[in-house]
Amino acid sequence: MAGVQSWRKPDLHERPVLKKLNDGLHGLRLDAGLPSARSIRDRIGKDAQDYWIVNHQAVLDTFQRPDLPKLGRLELIVAVLSEDAGRDDPESEVKGFKGLWKQACDETVAQASVQPPTEAAASGVSDEARIPTDPVDAPDQDAEGTHQQGTQGASADEETPPDIDESAARVNYAEESLKGLIINAAQALWDDKDALRVFLGIVRRSEGFVRMADAVAERRPANATFYGVRSREFEVDPSPARHELVMLHRLLNEHRMKLGLSFTELGNRTAVSSDEWIRWYTHDELPRRDAIVAFSHVARLTLEDHILLLGLWEAAHEALDAQRRFDALPTRVSFEEAWSMRESATPRTWVLAGVAGEEQRVCGPDLATGTAPAFVVTGPPGSGRSTALVNIALSLLEAGTRVALAAPKASPLRELADRSGVLACWVRDELGSEDLEEVLASASLDEPVVVLIDDADVLAECEARRLLESMVQHGFQEGTALVVAVREDTRRLRLGWLGEAVKAHRGLLLSPQERSAGDVIGVRVGDSVIGRPIAPGRGWLHLGDGKLVAVAVPE
Repeated sequence: MAGVQSWRKPDLHERPVLKKLNDGLHGLRLDAGLPSARSIRDRIGKDAQDYWIVNHQAVLDTFQRPDLPKLGRLELIVAVLSEDAGRDDPESEVKGFKGLWKQACDETVAQASVQPPTEAAASGVSDEARIPTDPVDAPDQDAEGTHQQGTQGASADEETPPDIDESAARVNYAEESLKGLIINAAQALWDDKDALRVFLGIVRRSEGFVRMADAVAERRPANATFYGVRSREFEVDPSPARHELVMLHRLLNEHRMKLGLSFTELGNRTAVSSDEWIRWYTHDELPRRDAIVAFSHVARLTLEDHILLLGLWEAAHEALDAQRRFDALPTRVSFEEAWSMRESATPRTWVLAGVAGEEQRVCGPDLATGTAPAFVVTGPPGSGRSTALVNIALSLLEAGTRVALAAPKASPLRELADRSGVLACWVRDELGSEDLEEVLASASLDEPVVVLIDDADVLAECEARRLLESMVQHGFQEGTALVVAVREDTRRLRLGWLGEAVKAHRGLLLSPQERSAGDVIGVRVGDSVIGRPIAPGRGWLHLGDGKLVAVAVPE
């Protein structure tokens, strides 16, 4: 253990989020056994040109520099250390650090907008000396040489007179960010002259580049540095299939680099134009399926790699299609309008869950069919769970089906208490067995009774829990059914009678924020579905067939 040593931490007391990220990084290295920078470099490996992907100096900089590290470099280091530390889910570790990085990026932007770098001017050191360069990773000797040159440059700049004009030391952060983005992108595309030509053409035509060029002409530019300021010059909306597209593009690029194919050569050999390949690659767009097949043929991929590429393509295509259907949802639809769209032959136990966008059709389950006579509505606060429950109750009442309502918390469901066909409306945070048993006594296959419960998690341990559980287990024979609305973050849904309702494997997800929300309705959800801003009455319907349908809940 003689070679094991701790690394110094940078002074980040004025940047708490970045400090939290840096502390977490040092803690992860400690759990991994304090590997050296060269050990981490070796674990990450080399690229197709036999260069280190991340050199040892870059690893040290990630831990010891007081500025925001590159996201790609951070992800590689965290992935390696997580595996060495024996973490169960390295991918989750990477996602956690990525989330911290985004927060630190926002923190950097906020501080940059109000705190110009006057420290450099006060100490008599120029911006070029104070702002660290961040060259593209290359062999170790190049990194060390660059470091030495930077040290010599700093010494020369220290001769700057201490009374230098403060305004000359100020940095336009957005401008510096744009320069850094252009240089980094050009370096990444350097080996593919066709892609580089297209990229530089776009840069030269952009208004931001023109303004930057005019400003640079009036003064000597500082080192190109990325401060975390996001330039909107080349910004595109994030794709709903981001994860699948990243994996697909990464695999395509790995195989392309192994073969040494430029985009022009790739276009010639696949009969798909090089401009299309460049656009797909630089804009996070999904290539055509026939282009993937052609690439697989040209690269002579193994059957496993071929299936993997097509699987990623199918997953991305499904996510993009779901986004298209979600965007096509009507902005507003009333219950009366939605009810008029139903088919005339719908059974009495069919309920209106929502309206699909493109087809302009109503969707919902028949509570008398399926694996269990139950249906679950879930979502975070403000997503419209109670409104969805009201629509379901109205659709049952309009069809002549009797209902019983339970709303232990304030809910618009209580407003239906006086409607014809409502057998009871319980508003306390307790539900007695005798009360529920009296209502269900009149239920039969010809005259069913449906119980609707808002904020059902409040009644998870109620007195009538055994009877509620029996309703779901024997409802098909006794003419009873259960519809519940629960918060998305409820952790007790697999216990008792709530667990029986979940076994129906169908329900409505409203603005889902957590991946585990899909478990409540019996379907797995991906990144394209979760994490969107909460939009009341917008969600995904699952009817037990494994497919998610984008729906809008009537208001």
